[in-house]
Amino acid sequence: MSEINILHNPRCSKSRQTLALLQENGVEPNVIEYLKNPPSKTKLKQIVKLLGVTPRDIIRTKEAEYKEAGLDNPELTKEQVLELMVANPKVIERPIVFSNNKAAVGRPPENVLAVIK
Repeated sequence: MSEINILHNPRCSKSRQTLALLQENGVEPNVIEYLKNPPSKTKLKQIVKLLGVTPRDIIRTKEAEYKEAGLDNPELTKEQVLELMVANPKVIERPIVFSNNKAAVGRPPENVLAVIK
């Protein structure tokens, strides 16, 4: 099995639940505290591709940084959105579990079981 990673925020209950679920299923993922170590634009592009979504689909629109960063501007290109997400990692949905060939957003946490099966 390829390495399993989790974009994790230890202050988020869903993120903690997802990490615990992975561990209960025998998976010790590489924990990436994305607020301290944001993913690169390239990595974020890979995650979006694995999820089969657009960058906007994994943005937390209720965070203050969403409007402050100008992410509410519908004219932004995908590249611009990705750049703003990297610069403002708090807007990235969490948790996201990914490997080399699969990814899932842990909302609800059980979604990530598809990544490890």
